Amino acid sequence: MKKFYESLTGFRRLFLILLLAMSIGALFIIFIGRNPIEAYMVLFRSAFRGNLGFGTMLANFTPLLLTSMAFAVASKAGAFNVGVEGAVFLGGIASAAVGIYVIGLPVWLHILLCFAAAILIGAIWSFIPAILKALYSVSEVCVTILMNYVALFITSYLVAGPMSAGVANAQTHHTLVRLSRFLRPSSANAGLFIAIAIAILLFLIMQYTTFGFQMRTVGNNPKFAEYTGTDPRLILIKGMMLSGIIGGVAGCIEVLGVYGFFQNNFAAGLGFNGMLAALIVKNDLRLVPLMALFLAILQSGALGMQQQIGVPRAVVDTVTAVFIIIATMELLFNFAKKKQSKMDADRAVSPLTEPAIEPAADKDDEKEDV
Repeated sequence: MKKFYESLTGFRRLFLILLLAMSIGALFIIFIGRNPIEAYMVLFRSAFRGNLGFGTMLANFTPLLLTSMAFAVASKAGAFNVGVEGAVFLGGIASAAVGIYVIGLPVWLHILLCFAAAILIGAIWSFIPAILKALYSVSEVCVTILMNYVALFITSYLVAGPMSAGVANAQTHHTLVRLSRFLRPSSANAGLFIAIAIAILLFLIMQYTTFGFQMRTVGNNPKFAEYTGTDPRLILIKGMMLSGIIGGVAGCIEVLGVYGFFQNNFAAGLGFNGMLAALIVKNDLRLVPLMALFLAILQSGALGMQQQIGVPRAVVDTVTAVFIIIATMELLFNFAKKKQSKMDADRAVSPLTEPAIEPAADKDDEKEDV
């Protein structure tokens, strides 16, 4: 019953946040002389109309779902993994290399090998900040932000040099295998079902397995987890590597399902949008898919809104900015609350101050007084 009530509270909170963001967006639409109700109707209708609109929305939803789940999983283990985007880039280039240069395999085995390469590189890439955090207390936020640029530069060099297709755009050759596509002419592909399966599997792992319990315990209170026999550093490393694996899978799906080749800087913003979706719902794995779906709808319907009634796509950026502000404010409030709770706890366990004992009067002084 308690879990059911918490679920209702989470859904209610998410609904209020969405309502607030959309209301602020409506004010900007009114300011430019347009009808906000009509604008939002066009936006949602464009995201669901026809094979192209609906399929494009699903294609946008797939990487957002995976990157948001990747960030949420790392957060459950007590890590703030900003480097999901780097794992997406490297997972994409690794799967592209296998898809281009490995030949003579059955299609199903070739696709599995592409995913295996993306999983491996994603895990290794996320292991670096994890081990630095676990052993040397190096901030994973700083490390992962910098490593995103390293991943981008590595992939940019490869598609402009050794793996270049020799065309105007910086990209690789087409892969020999592709994921099945549907709702043509959109980019919706079978990766959607892989992403949904991963999201369900992650939820079950986090809720009903020992490993999931250990991750949640470490994320909530690492000292208590260590007291109960769980190594917080090991769980942190595993959580970060799992996050990197999911990011690598997202890159593989984009390459094999959407593009058919690796295009330079194809994943720009995917990691941060996924992080935003996870932060808005406080890394609740039940609500992360809903938030990712909403962001995908906004992204897909923005173009139709601009073309049909002249409302600029910047309105969607405004709504997204409101989400960022809300997430930032909650992070600051939570940090202040935790700091205050820690100070209160330290005060509660501090030893009581012993009453001061006045020194005994000197005997010579007593004699003088007499």
